[in-house]
Amino acid sequence: MTAARTGSRGRGAAALSGVAATVFGVGVAELAAGLFGWASPVLAVGALGIDLAPPWAKNTAIAWFGTGDKPALVIGVALVLLGIGALAGLLEVRRPPLGSLIFAAEGVLALAAALTRAGASPFDAIPPILAVGGSLLALRMLLARRPSAEHDPLAASVDPGASRRTFLAFSLGAIAIGAVGAAVGGMRQQATRAVQAAREALRLPTATAPAPSIPTGADLGIDGLAPYVTPNADFYRIDTALVVPDVDPGDWRLEVDGLVDEPFSLDWDELTALPFAEQVTTIACVSNEVGGDLIGNAVWLGVPVRLLLERAGVQGDADMVLSQSIDGFTASTPLSALTDPERAAILAVGMNGEPLPAEHGFPVRMIVPGLYGYVSATKWLTRLHVTRFADATAYWTDRGWSAEGPVKLSSRIDVPRSGASVDAGEVVVAGVAWHPHTGISGVEVRVDGGAWQAAELADVVSEDTWRQWRWRWSADSGDHELEVRATGADGERQSAQSLPPAPDGATGLHRIRVDVR
Repeated sequence: MTAARTGSRGRGAAALSGVAATVFGVGVAELAAGLFGWASPVLAVGALGIDLAPPWAKNTAIAWFGTGDKPALVIGVALVLLGIGALAGLLEVRRPPLGSLIFAAEGVLALAAALTRAGASPFDAIPPILAVGGSLLALRMLLARRPSAEHDPLAASVDPGASRRTFLAFSLGAIAIGAVGAAVGGMRQQATRAVQAAREALRLPTATAPAPSIPTGADLGIDGLAPYVTPNADFYRIDTALVVPDVDPGDWRLEVDGLVDEPFSLDWDELTALPFAEQVTTIACVSNEVGGDLIGNAVWLGVPVRLLLERAGVQGDADMVLSQSIDGFTASTPLSALTDPERAAILAVGMNGEPLPAEHGFPVRMIVPGLYGYVSATKWLTRLHVTRFADATAYWTDRGWSAEGPVKLSSRIDVPRSGASVDAGEVVVAGVAWHPHTGISGVEVRVDGGAWQAAELADVVSEDTWRQWRWRWSADSGDHELEVRATGADGERQSAQSLPPAPDGATGLHRIRVDVR
């Protein structure tokens, strides 16, 4: 056997040792975290990555993966860990103890991530310690059983009876044990089942101010067009929670404090004893690109926020409410938007006739018409802190986004899809337009840069929702570009200037290409 081949196999065995040790250590840690309710090291590091990510990285992740950004992040963290593990194995053989120090550094990072998260417990330090200890133990065991290579600094520590078959068996065994441990630990434990059972048993309060009936003409019923009311299962989800928090209504409390005359707190029973309002409201994510689908319309049931603020007695110099989630996320909402009786800002408990889904903020979240979610739509809500923009900042404003985020006038073509092929003749072009809390008065479409043509508008419940539209196109054969623009009820026309989502929402006109046969 040549020296090159021997060296290559030696490096492969060292790298595999590091990978297997990583999987074993992480699996032990995740198993302990799952069984005892401690913080998951992988998820803690992932959450820290979300917190530290600059706006451009957040936008890129959402643009690439959409609502699958969180699974993609977890997979990314796992791949990085495996790559670092392989490097650690190589270095432990060639430059000991550098590999062990790499595992120790990973443990310090995981420890810091676990202990600095919202609601951290001292016990959350145990899984990262187990991860490091398990990885180092497995690395030592595997390196001692690998076939030694020429010029191997650790050759003296290798079992002379070791064979490639034995080494592979131990390596695959360590990987299997770690993978099973991670899978078992990753399963949601009794808390999740209990919260789900509580949600399923929950009876929503009856609205004292029910929403107006949705007109039959609000939904044009066109195949491929987003429905007027977005089903819960299809509603977009963008937030900073890598794992959906488990909040039992029986344990939930809301604190109202800050620049108020009478701070108070209330529990679920006290909240649901208050007057409830029902409303149809469109909400949107500030990361929504032009033509994007990070927007939805639902029937929400909740308590008007202004009732709680009136009870607390807001002081005259306040101009902002900092809402806080159980996982530490914060949003800065203009006080005027929450106290305006013409704007139906609520603490929502229901969505489309059922309790909030867990991923959409169960048991309580905020809904504020006309504002992007990053400054208004706090999920898993636990606190309303009345303050001033000059005195406090929120999660995304700390990361360079604007302090106030009114939803920008926009429109989208849903039918036909970009790149579609259609037959010549009459083609139905349809989509949605929105300017929440202002409303839509007109939508126009043009073909190949020609004259703008008025589209037909569907009915709406109020100016707080998006509006469907359609236009009948006499299409000629060829490749064509379609554009859409909307006009708000206040006379504002949608901007044609293309701007990215950061720092306060994307602008521009949605364009698609269509092949007419």
